[in-house]
Amino acid sequence: MEENIEKKLVKFLNDKYNLAINFLEIQPTNEQFKGDITIIIFPLFKFFKKQMNKVAAEIGNFLIKNFEEIISYNLVQGFLNLEIDDFYYVDFLKKDLNWKKYGFKDSHDSSETLIEFSSPNTNKPLHLGHIRNNLLGFSVARILEANGKKVHKTQIINDKGIHICKSMVAWKKFAKGETPSSKNIKGDFFVGKYYVLFEKHYKNEVLTLMSSGVDAEKAKKQSKILKEAQSMLIQWEQGDIEIKKLWSKMNNWVYKGFEKTYSDLGVSFDSIYYESDTYVSGKKIVEQGLKKNVFFQKKDKSIWVDLTKEGLDEKILLRSDGTTVYITQDIGTILARYKKHPKMNSMIYTVGNEQNYHFKVLFLILKKLGYNWSNNLHHLSYGMVDLPSGKMKSREGNVVDADELISEMIETAKEISENSGKLNDLAEDEKKELYKTIGLGALKYFILKVDPKKRILFDPKSSVDFNGNTGPFIQYTYARINSIFTKSRSKFSDFESNITLDTKEKQIIKKLMLFPFVIEQAGNQMNPSLIVNYIYDLVKNFNSYYQSTTILVHNDSVRSLRLSICDKVGHIIKNSMGLLGIDVPERM
Repeated sequence: MEENIEKKLVKFLNDKYNLAINFLEIQPTNEQFKGDITIIIFPLFKFFKKQMNKVAAEIGNFLIKNFEEIISYNLVQGFLNLEIDDFYYVDFLKKDLNWKKYGFKDSHDSSETLIEFSSPNTNKPLHLGHIRNNLLGFSVARILEANGKKVHKTQIINDKGIHICKSMVAWKKFAKGETPSSKNIKGDFFVGKYYVLFEKHYKNEVLTLMSSGVDAEKAKKQSKILKEAQSMLIQWEQGDIEIKKLWSKMNNWVYKGFEKTYSDLGVSFDSIYYESDTYVSGKKIVEQGLKKNVFFQKKDKSIWVDLTKEGLDEKILLRSDGTTVYITQDIGTILARYKKHPKMNSMIYTVGNEQNYHFKVLFLILKKLGYNWSNNLHHLSYGMVDLPSGKMKSREGNVVDADELISEMIETAKEISENSGKLNDLAEDEKKELYKTIGLGALKYFILKVDPKKRILFDPKSSVDFNGNTGPFIQYTYARINSIFTKSRSKFSDFESNITLDTKEKQIIKKLMLFPFVIEQAGNQMNPSLIVNYIYDLVKNFNSYYQSTTILVHNDSVRSLRLSICDKVGHIIKNSMGLLGIDVPERM
């Protein structure tokens, strides 16, 4: 209707007043005012000035005459509010739509959108920051699919570098041959323990050197254990067989741990790349760029790119000893992906905003190398996750581990559910599955309800509050709707178009009609919080309606209308939560 109103009104203004305007902004009416659709007409004030009230009346009368759905209008300053007849909304409910896919677009595009997320280092388990990354990337992938995109979910595992060598050195020096199985510890936790141990010994060595009179910067470089890690990295890149064996063994311990966490979190990938495979091609590209004078070499043989003309800085691409840096590996990885996905028209990197500069540099380097598709690379930047005690630091072991947090959320869901006493008739395996659904729903909803650009202050205690704007609140509404249909014992029948809607019914239906636009907006902005805000508002409206309205009345037509509203709200809850990667239970 909005499109038709805009089209006819633009023509009306052009014909009657000779105004060469191309569009008008139309939006839902603010709930504080009477009306359903609002045309923003204050941009027209500059043309009509004192005659604006007269012109607004002519516009309102024109619309009433040309649209049977519009029954009245009112002008509030520069906003023309239109009231729509109930039959328009009732007919929407009666439409034969596929509500299981309502708001989702079919894909007719053969091109691919790749989205990278997770991308962990193999020296530690996944933590709370990784949870935000995974949930954001996975949800954006689903939202893009709902917008008709062909999406490929991928990750790059940072399986080489000095951080990996630190864990390896510590294991060689202190482990005495122990393994994850011998200690009955999850593989990523096991390796992460040695990364923290390395940092502990490194700090002690630095302090010892400083106490003997060495200044802080020199002490950091002269640390014996750090030199061992640096030497190991060079040996690794030179193909040392024993180092490679140890590297492979410890990484495989970590991969098994990651797989368990991903499975528990409910995220998956279509492909996995490894920096150990892509850094060589990145190194070759840098060397080719040097020959073409895209890059330059310093006296110590290190290779750099000069981005000062672009307002940035000089960036190292290869160290003087020939070892690579992150950006070198990223160059090799994107080219490997482009070769494997020739129909790739967009690549999205889900990475924290601490790496904003890194991606500006990466995209500029690829552009300088002549890759035109670099214009279609995007950085989905998001805010860091902080604890009340401050920023998380893996090297100090000051993190909220993903596995522990997932377990805590599930355990909390179990305690609350058991206290309610409503699940006593369920089998134990059904209860466990329900606790997991509720616990993960609470975690995912909490993380995704925050705009990606904003930081999250994550307080584990407050995050398990199951009241208010939470996942369980939404899930419970879905379960409540299921219980309504269980009580009704029958499907709803048809109802008349001339049935009268109350204010809350009309409000809910208007929300339902907005869902496709919310999906589109969330896709354009790559922002799942728009879905969260929408579904929370819808559920609040529905619960207010449920509390004040008897659904299962004796009047068949009214009863069917109200059951139809419940049915449609249930579908939208399930669709919305699915876009967030959240399951909804049949009962709670």
